[in-house]
Formats: sequence, structure tokens, C-alpha cells
Amino acid sequence: MSQTATHIPDLKELERMSARYAPTPLEVDTSKLSTGDKAALAKLIEAAHVIDDIFLTQYWSGNHQLYDQLKRDNTPLGKARLHYFWLNKSPWSALDDHAAFLPGVPPKKLPGANFYPADMTKQEFETWVKTLGKEEKQRAEGFFSVIRRQNAKLTAVPYSKEYEVDLQRLAKLLHEAAGLTGNASLKRFLNARADAFLSNDYYASDVAWMDLDAPLDITIGPYETYNDEIFGYKASYEAYVNLRDDKESDKLKFFSGHMQEIEDNLPIDAKYRNPKIGALSPISVVNQIIATGDGAHGVRTAAYNLPNDERVTAEKGSKRVMLKNVQEAKFETTLIPISKRILPASAQGDLNFDSFFTHILAHEMTHGIGPHQIQVGGRATTPRQELKELYSAIEEAKADVTGLFMLQYMFDKKLLPASENKLYISFLASSFRTLRFGLNEAHGKGMALQFNYLLDKGGFVAGHDGTFHVDFTKIKGAVRDLVHDLLIIEATGNYSGAKKMLTGLGKLRPEVQAAIGKLKDIPVDIDPVNVTADKIVPVR
Repeated sequence: MSQTATHIPDLKELERMSARYAPTPLEVDTSKLSTGDKAALAKLIEAAHVIDDIFLTQYWSGNHQLYDQLKRDNTPLGKARLHYFWLNKSPWSALDDHAAFLPGVPPKKLPGANFYPADMTKQEFETWVKTLGKEEKQRAEGFFSVIRRQNAKLTAVPYSKEYEVDLQRLAKLLHEAAGLTGNASLKRFLNARADAFLSNDYYASDVAWMDLDAPLDITIGPYETYNDEIFGYKASYEAYVNLRDDKESDKLKFFSGHMQEIEDNLPIDAKYRNPKIGALSPISVVNQIIATGDGAHGVRTAAYNLPNDERVTAEKGSKRVMLKNVQEAKFETTLIPISKRILPASAQGDLNFDSFFTHILAHEMTHGIGPHQIQVGGRATTPRQELKELYSAIEEAKADVTGLFMLQYMFDKKLLPASENKLYISFLASSFRTLRFGLNEAHGKGMALQFNYLLDKGGFVAGHDGTFHVDFTKIKGAVRDLVHDLLIIEATGNYSGAKKMLTGLGKLRPEVQAAIGKLKDIPVDIDPVNVTADKIVPVR
């Protein structure tokens, strides 16, 4: 493989690439916060900026040097390169299969990011792990270690050592914020998370985060594993500093009370269902003040479901955080214009924000149900460990369709007002929003799998005019079948089955590719402008 990209975009091409992200101001009214929380908020925004520094290191070893170089180039091309670098937090374009857009860098994002030696093979890691004791193996495959070479041998280095200087800065800021807020649960979480940064043990602080009940809703630490494309083991640092929307959060609390009922009715054999999911399944609707690190590169997160530590989810469930202002911006900027070209005119009136918002909520909630602790060949394990690098795409697809299944169940049981047409039509239109993220991304790959499966089952139908519609006589059964197939793959840890499914269905068929081709002038996603955060803590 060539060591540098063969095509480097010029100024005009870079401007076209950047235009796929629509600048979107995020202004959040923080005036009702207490004096202590306002002071704490400034510290949390500072901490979020530190997360960017760690994430740049995690994504690529050359990122910081390149970033410093780009900042010194004040030509129009240099400024365009710096802007697009910051959108991607790297020299690789997330919307273009992670191809390089800058000279002098590897032509593609490294599959293992900076979590592993650049020359390490998958086989080398697996062979090495077999030589380790139980605790050493857990560290090597765990969320919170990087793999390095010492004297030509692989070794696991804890995050607390690898990022020690930045984590000390973070811990200091979080302790200071904890000393300023008057909210007991926020104080508890910030102190626990500060300690976790230095101890590398995140369990207690994850539990404290689950119990967080404060106007300032903060998520900060190493969480998602999408950037580890070798195994999906290693967690990237991210931060979301949010303001809770109490009115919207209260509306959604009733969902939590029905999660065991949904689990008990999943379309799989009872032996694969969890008889007692975590006691708590809190939902928080928030407005984002700032996101950084893994939460602020490429396509932006509209919601998240955390933590990923199966010990915590087994004990406490998982928390769903809905970024309402981000979702509203995505709906207005991308989904409405997409629907006018993808849906037949007769269906466009059924697209609505409530259905879009509710399905994202259901997606996040259903991450927390289904198989999490499984047995494979007599071993206690997890779907994540068994499916390895395939897990993220399978799990995103599972959450999407199980979210549809959950809402249909609630319609059927009269737990929600029936609005099947709006749900499925909004999901169909939103599918194209996700497919445009690219198949290198877990959500895009998972969506291609779903879309093709539903096409094959007749739930989605391609029209002769290039539009797509829902066959309401078939969609419900098609969704149920897909939920079954994905849950069984996870329940049995079936790597080969996951591989076969993604290989066969995780692609863009000609009619879908043609439809996406008609959307080129519509922004793919938003580029949040952190108006409120920048007023409180001016950008460096």
C-alpha cells in the first residue's frame, strides 16, 4: 500500500466536502442555573476541551503535530484544510471511506487507530493473548488499555499511564467543578470520575453517572469503541456537556417502566431473554452545550446509550441521553429535504419530528435489552467479545429494528397512540440520512443491512420513479423477522453468521445508490457551532 494518498483535494473540492456539514448554531439558555452550577459549567467546558487533546492522540499518533502545522498555514487552502481537519479530528474524511485529504499521511485511517502498534496484525494479537493469564487477558482485551511494543513484545498499557498528563488535568478540573456545584449527585459523579481517570477503574463512576440527577447533564470519559476497527475493544474519550430539559424528560419516563415487558416479548426463544434487566433505565432529554473528542468528529451523535460496561448494565441497566437540539437541527437540515426526493408525494405528509425523535429514543432504549451476558461453548462471554469488529454494525442494526418492534408492540397494546404510518415512513426517510454516512461507519453499515433485508422481505419497496415506499401489509412481519435474526446472532455469539449477513446485505444496491446520488446537494449532517460554550469559555 502506498504511504500517502494519490489524490489530494484542492481548495474548491475541500470547500465542497466541508459544505456537506451545515454550520448550525447551538444556543442554550443557562440563565436558570444556580450560581454554583454556572461556575461548575465553565470548568466542565474546559475539561471538554482537554478531551479533544486526548482523542486526537487516540485517533492517530501524528495528529497533534499535523494540527500544529495546519494552524500555521494562513493561506485560503491552509484554512480550508484546518477546518476540514477539525471536522474529522484527523486527516481522513469520515464521509469518504476515511480517505486522506491531506498530503504526507497514510492513505486511510489505520484500522486500529492509535490503540495498537501500526504494524500489529490481528493474528499477532490473538496469538499473544493466548499466552496471557486471566487478568492479563482481560486488561489486553479491555476498554481502557492501549497495546504497545516493549522490546519487540506486545504489552498492555493502562490509559491512566498512556494519557497521564492530560488525565491529571482532567481530574483537577472535575474536582474543581465538584467543589462548585451544590448538586449532590453531580458532585459525587465528578469526584468519582476524576478518581477513575487516575486509577483506570471506571466502574464506581459509571454507577454514579447512572444515578446522576442534575440540571447539568455531563458525560465525560472513555466510552464507544467504534474507532477500534480491528477488534472493537478500545474505548475513545468523549465529552458531552448538556442542560437537562425537565419537561421533555418527564414525558418519557413511562418508557422505562415497560422495558422488561418488551424484553419478555422479544421474538426469540425464552432461554435467550434476560429475565431481569437492570432495575434502572433512566432517560434524559437534554440540549447540548458542547460535545468534544469522539462525540465531535464526522457525523454527530443525536443520542447515546451508556455505559458499555456489561457489569454496570447488568446491575443498573443503561441510561439513554437524547440530544434534542441536535436532533431538531438534523431533522430540519437534512431529513426534510431528503424526504422530498425519496418519498412519493402521497407519503411526505407523514414525515414528522415526533416519530423521528421517538424512534431514536426507542433505538437507544433497545440497546439495553436483548442478549448481553451469553454462554458460548460453555464459556461465559458477551456478544461484543464474540462478534469483535462486527459487533458495532450488528448492534446498531439490532437497536434500530428492535426500536421499531418496541414501538409497534406499544401501539398494539394501546400504550401509545397508534401512528404506524408516520413511524415507518419517517424511518424509511431517515434510512437515507444514515446511509449517506458511508458503509465504513457502523451506523451506515448496519442501516444498509436493514434496508436490504426489508427490501427483500417486501416491507420497503423501490418505485419506478426512484422513490421508495412502505408496504404496510409486510413491514411489521419483516421487522419482526429481522429482530429475530439479529438477536439470535448476538445470543449465540455467531461471528460467521454476522459476517455472512453483513457481507451479503451491508452494501448499497444500484437503486439505493441511484437515490443517494440525487441527494448530493443536501447537507449530510450538521456542524454544530458552540455559541453558548464559546461565550463561557472562549475557544483557544
